[in-house]
Amino acid sequence: QVQLVESGGGMVQSGGSLRLECAASKIIFGIATMGWYRQVPGKQRELVAGISSSGKLNYEDSVKGRFTISRDNAKNTVYLQMNSLKPEDTAVYYCNARIGGTNKREYWGQGTQVTVSS
Repeated sequence: QVQLVESGGGMVQSGGSLRLECAASKIIFGIATMGWYRQVPGKQRELVAGISSSGKLNYEDSVKGRFTISRDNAKNTVYLQMNSLKPEDTAVYYCNARIGGTNKREYWGQGTQVTVSS
């Protein structure tokens, strides 16, 4: 059974930092593109940052230079280091794993709340 377990969310003042962590099942981590998405009420879920199994990175424009996604393959864990946080970063952040090829699959964590106060 594949599980994605997020942690690290919380409340922080504008300009502060948080590090999100997503522990994924070993059976899928090595072949999956991992990503962090976020969602606020009334809006659709959007990609914040992604990292492929080969290490290719992509970021949503508003977080470039502030957020860093990384993965530790030995720990089957993906991280999102968030610096210089802004109130507009407030959202529920979700960990995502996506497997392509002939057996396409996608998995989601339960989400972790990030609240940035001004």
